[in-house]
Amino acid sequence: MIRFDILTVFPEMFVSPCGCSLLKKAVDRGLVAIHLHDIRGHADDKHHMTDDAPYGGGGGMVMKVEPIDRCLQSVPLNGADVPIVLMTPQGERFSQKMAEELAGHPQLILICGHYEGVDERVRKHLVNREISIGDYVLTGGELSAMVIVDAVSRLVPGVLGNSESASLDSFSMGLLEYPHYTRPAEHRGWEVPEVLLSGNHREIEAWRRRESLLRTWKRRPDLLRERVLTAEEKRWMAEGFE
Repeated sequence: MIRFDILTVFPEMFVSPCGCSLLKKAVDRGLVAIHLHDIRGHADDKHHMTDDAPYGGGGGMVMKVEPIDRCLQSVPLNGADVPIVLMTPQGERFSQKMAEELAGHPQLILICGHYEGVDERVRKHLVNREISIGDYVLTGGELSAMVIVDAVSRLVPGVLGNSESASLDSFSMGLLEYPHYTRPAEHRGWEVPEVLLSGNHREIEAWRRRESLLRTWKRRPDLLRERVLTAEEKRWMAEGFE
């Protein structure tokens, strides 16, 4: 079981994503717990302001440190090494490997930045991790936090119906996933590869590994730099997958 505590100024953004599909089932079954914390509720002025103009001038508004700090202090901690994550484009790039590592924690705290950014004192004193989901800028950290919740939750034992699904996903083995087919076997002349209809599980497994390697070689060759190829995979590469 894993608990997510999400600090945000827009908690309503999480209602629909957390109430659908596998994530809803995981929550209903007690495998995942999602707690939303409204940062605005911890602002001490009558207007519940969570942002202010930056010192030194410049465009945009900056999220204030005080309400974030108070909000964070209200979250119960499950242990001393809980990842307290600031979602920011300046953070470490999120990956499947990182999702697997985070899934090993019983609790994750995600702080959603907004506006021009957050007061630097949040980064320096309140968090122990900074994560980015890619080299682009969103209007806030809520969408990226949803990505973290979804990617990590599906790795919690019992969340996926098939226990092998997560281990065979793209990136889990350092390769993109092989092509998938289902009924019908033919549609508009587009046929399912014959090997998948053969019932020969050894040949099917070899075909899938080969197709996975081919797809990675064509679309994400950078992933192959860190993969130790088997003798068979080296032969496929040498033959150019012909």
